[in-house]
Amino acid sequence: MLLHTHVFRSRYIDAEFVCLRCWFRLSTRTIPTARRRFSSCPLKSEAIAVKEPRIQREYFSAYRVGSALNSQPRQERSQEKTGDERARVVSQAASHGVSLKSSPSLPSVPASQSSPTILPLPELPHRRRKRLKAEAVWTPGQEPIIPPDSSSRLTSLSTTLPPTSIRRLLTTCLSLSKPRLSFMIVLTTAAAYSLYPVPALLLPATTSSPSLSTLTLIFLTAGTSLCCASANALNMLLEPEHDAKMSRTRNRPIVRGLIGKKGASVFASIAGAIGIGSLWFGVNPTVAFLGGLNIVLYAGVYTPMKRISVLNTWVGALVGGIPPLMGWAAAAGQSATGNGEWSELLFSEGSIGGWLLAGILYAWQFPHFNALSWSIRDEYKNAGYRMLVWTNPKMNGRVALRYALALFPLCAGLWWWQITDPGFLVTSSIVNVWIAREAWRFWRREGQRGSARGLFWASVWHLPVVMVLAMVHKKGLWQEIWSWLVSKGSDEEDMWITVDEEEEVLDAV
Repeated sequence: MLLHTHVFRSRYIDAEFVCLRCWFRLSTRTIPTARRRFSSCPLKSEAIAVKEPRIQREYFSAYRVGSALNSQPRQERSQEKTGDERARVVSQAASHGVSLKSSPSLPSVPASQSSPTILPLPELPHRRRKRLKAEAVWTPGQEPIIPPDSSSRLTSLSTTLPPTSIRRLLTTCLSLSKPRLSFMIVLTTAAAYSLYPVPALLLPATTSSPSLSTLTLIFLTAGTSLCCASANALNMLLEPEHDAKMSRTRNRPIVRGLIGKKGASVFASIAGAIGIGSLWFGVNPTVAFLGGLNIVLYAGVYTPMKRISVLNTWVGALVGGIPPLMGWAAAAGQSATGNGEWSELLFSEGSIGGWLLAGILYAWQFPHFNALSWSIRDEYKNAGYRMLVWTNPKMNGRVALRYALALFPLCAGLWWWQITDPGFLVTSSIVNVWIAREAWRFWRREGQRGSARGLFWASVWHLPVVMVLAMVHKKGLWQEIWSWLVSKGSDEEDMWITVDEEEEVLDAV
């Protein structure tokens, strides 16, 4: 009798638990076997070497995703096929009187162990860009998305630089100074300096030197930016444990450990000393006093007051209104008729323009900050900051609308007091209507349905546009440009007339 070898090679029958009689019985029956493909033969001598293509199918992301999705159903089908085969062999052995239930060679494997783990596929660059773009799209009803500020971006950049490099130290110090906020403050200071009405005796038409000193402007902008850097660094130095609780401030350099408190205090002290010194010796003592007062108000009053009372917003707005007054006092110091004391520079009849510009900055900060704080009102509450946005949301909208409407008379005051021409009254009103409309929607909808986002971006664009428009519409600016062009043309005509007269004289001779 010929024994079938597939009986002995069966993985479902153990030779130690099957007797010789059962072997003979099983060998007389033919068990159908599945035909195996020639290319899948386990013997190397019988396999045909197949040349791999240069580009595998796994190279394409669509194939990998499809194979990952189809791997689980295929595995389930293979497990079902294996289970059917085992049941068929067991039933066939039972018909011959062989029991395979207690065989130790058939251990039960849990389904969780038998199924392979599917690892997540790496995200391709173009799919990542598409996903980030889709996430950045704002939909109605969603909370407004506040973009990361320049300080947060510089902190992220510092973490990628070598720890002992000078570039990392400079980037960290620049992050402490909040460069975007400092630039906005310097812009308002320079705008106020350029808007100062120059007396007739100091006009370029009557003097051979410029009307206002360029060197004074350099000292003014440099000193103001250093004072801002000192105040911002002290602000971060005094509340790192509270900044770590908010998504807007948790990426600051002191919170991330890029610089210690001692290093931050040294940077703030040096920046403040150089800034005040530049304003004192390069501009005048009144401007230097205002720069030092701004540091004290921001770091010494506004910062600790945020955890005490909602009036901290009004103190912060007062800090933002001082830089335009500094620029106006710097320009007034060059044309002062008296000793140039603080009373003459700040409280004389010609200082009304500086106070109007300070009022515009003061009023602008309420719609800007109230809209900015709306999306993170819960974080302010959890961090312990007393902000109007969560203590009294309705009043938060009313205050934003109230000060947005106050921008109309403040801008009109620049035209009334002959600081700008009538064109500024028209152009500034258009921009003020925009921010007032957004503030009204913010108050009416209580920050919902995208009104906070609309007011925030309107305030971001409002301030630089108004400052640029004020400089473009400065009183007498276009008359001076026109007279200069006309005088230049007349000088050329006089020159040609003189040449013609000389030629006539030569011809006569």
